[in-house]
Amino acid sequence: MNRLTSTAALLLTGATVVTALTACGGPPDPAAAPEGATVTVRDCGQDTPFPSPARRMFVNDGNMISMVLAIGAQQQVAAVSSLQRDADVLRRHYGAPAVDALNQVAPAAPALETVLANDPDVMVAGWSYGYKEATGVTPERLRGEGIAPYVLTESCRHPDGKGRGTVDPWEALRTDLRNLGTITGRTADADRVVADIDARLAALRAAPQAPTPPPVFLFDSGTDTPYSSGRFGGPQAVLSAASAGNVLSDVDDTWTKVSWERVTRAQPEAIVFVDYPPQTFAQKVALLRSRPDTRDLPAVKANRFLNLPYAMWTSGPLNIDAAEQVRKALEGWKLVPGSGITPRTDDVPQG
Repeated sequence: MNRLTSTAALLLTGATVVTALTACGGPPDPAAAPEGATVTVRDCGQDTPFPSPARRMFVNDGNMISMVLAIGAQQQVAAVSSLQRDADVLRRHYGAPAVDALNQVAPAAPALETVLANDPDVMVAGWSYGYKEATGVTPERLRGEGIAPYVLTESCRHPDGKGRGTVDPWEALRTDLRNLGTITGRTADADRVVADIDARLAALRAAPQAPTPPPVFLFDSGTDTPYSSGRFGGPQAVLSAASAGNVLSDVDDTWTKVSWERVTRAQPEAIVFVDYPPQTFAQKVALLRSRPDTRDLPAVKANRFLNLPYAMWTSGPLNIDAAEQVRKALEGWKLVPGSGITPRTDDVPQG
């Protein structure tokens, strides 16, 4: 995804909102909870116990870090990983002091040794978001080490083992925010974040609609085979709320590979990008312009491109900000009617 600077006014507005969300209610006092106290939440279809409240969480990836920041639980985080690519967008939304105080112990998904060295009581990650059999960082292994594993709802595996994602992506986000609110003792803060998302989502859904939603392709990365997202991923939530049609909405998966033939057959009117290194926005656009099967797509010929940070596309509270910004872009391209909706922030990366 690319990085874009926000105007000072928008930054101030975002900071004010975050202050209001995270300042309400002081942090739970772990000493006040009886030793061994637990709380049970439903995670990936199973009732799962967690220490109550969590005292030392290990959180992987920008989207799950954003959930913790949104509910004001950063003081209950012992360590984070995979933060750096999203540090700028998280600072814009949650303030530099909160982000810069986080203890980043790994630039990418952590090794099991790294997790154990930080002595967490809870791990917050997901399948392909830090959990992976090949690394030994799995919910089963963590339970064996006395660590309670939380699994990102967007990443829950299908019962047959084929693909990920089992619920509507907006409902997946609400579930995670409320579950993490329960685990950290911040239920009121989580409810407040969910209410804000739902109010903004209602405004987007009430906006004037095009007779047919313009088809949009989400381009994460790839050259020979593009990586995108189906109907259970965060992009589905973003695009549907913005009144666009995800060209992969019939794919029962979250993040997945597709063929270029599938993309060209959909004839997308706009292409949105995940700002995800090492492949840059400029390289992705150049690839689209160079391929004989994509250079004549309506989106490419009209230069209808929007690049947003990773943490805005993966399941998290910034999905609503992404939806507002995609809606604004679609209106600017005359693909949907004007609505008067003003995005709360501007997160298009520079460069």
